[in-house]
Amino acid sequence: MNWYLAKIVYEIRCGEENHSGQFDEQLRLIAASGKDEAFHKAQDIGQKEEEIFFNQKEQMVQWKFINVAALYKLTELIDGA
Repeated sequence: MNWYLAKIVYEIRCGEENHSGQFDEQLRLIAASGKDEAFHKAQDIGQKEEEIFFNQKEQMVQWKFINVAALYKLTELIDGA
């Protein structure tokens, strides 16, 4: 089993359609036997964590999964790596 660091990107939209979106990048640690499996696991995480809810101003907020922007194989788990 290998360890990978995946960068997952979301677009965050709030309110009306003409509002410019914001983006969020999240780093996730993935255990997988190879790069393809790690990429698919990271995509699954991104898709499962999409969310739609209403904020305190009763505006719809949408977290939309964009893609896995980067995937790095870690050779060892050390503090500060």
